[in-house]
Amino acid sequence: MSGASTNTSPKTPVRRRPGLLRTAWRFGRTKVGVALTGLIVLIAVVGPFVAPYTPTEFVTKPFEADADGALFGGDNRGRDVFTRFLWGGWTLLLLAGASAGIGVAAGTVVGIIAGYRRGWVDDVLMRVNDVLLAFPQLIAALLVMSIIGPKVWLIVAVIAVSHMPRVARVIREATRKVIEQDYVKAAEAIGLPRWKIMAVEILPNVTSPLLVELGLRLTYSIGVVAVLGFLGMGLQPPTADWGLMINENRQGIAVQPWAVALPVAAIAVLTVGANLITDGLSRAAIGIDRGVEK
Repeated sequence: MSGASTNTSPKTPVRRRPGLLRTAWRFGRTKVGVALTGLIVLIAVVGPFVAPYTPTEFVTKPFEADADGALFGGDNRGRDVFTRFLWGGWTLLLLAGASAGIGVAAGTVVGIIAGYRRGWVDDVLMRVNDVLLAFPQLIAALLVMSIIGPKVWLIVAVIAVSHMPRVARVIREATRKVIEQDYVKAAEAIGLPRWKIMAVEILPNVTSPLLVELGLRLTYSIGVVAVLGFLGMGLQPPTADWGLMINENRQGIAVQPWAVALPVAAIAVLTVGANLITDGLSRAAIGIDRGVEK
């Protein structure tokens, strides 16, 4: 019988490379990082609902370590340390997450525009980036806070602006590699608007370095927000905040260590967890998955 081919030989299956997140999850360090970060996030989110007291309620004598009804004793003003700890995490996560998210989003936009447009647009954007990079993150934040005063929106804005040029440089280099691909040239050939090419063709193809940068910026944001709180330039009393708890109770650490130890341990665990996740993402992004896949 003539007509369609009767070749029934089996086709060799095409093995696709796993996505970035799926590959990163195969690393043990990524799983440990997710577990550590998830624990602190759970404490920060659920903590205010299970706290035994309100964060401003006086329940003990100042720096009393063995008080009835206070699991970890009292702080410098006689407030329950455990309650303050349970209430203090969400502010750190909120400020750090907002700062990292806004900074990465702004840096991505600048990086894609600079990498795609090139020419004078690239030069102008990168020179502005160079000016911003000249100021160390923490020093710039302290300078602005000392002039204007510690405000929540200002903390987020200053940290986000300090993240933007660093993210922009990374995304710019990734964009310059993507625009040489055939699918970008084809989109230009059929007359797609530039904004659509950047949003549809370029942005999805720079997600690997973008996720890595998001992890890095979140880690830095946690540290900067905590340090600002410790130095008195972050959230102000009587707000429950981990960085502020360390500053308020450091003088009584010899008699009541829990008021300092709990927030320090939480910040350390959160930072280590975020670093492990970022390391897993970076390894997956550069293709270090050999020996991981069963």
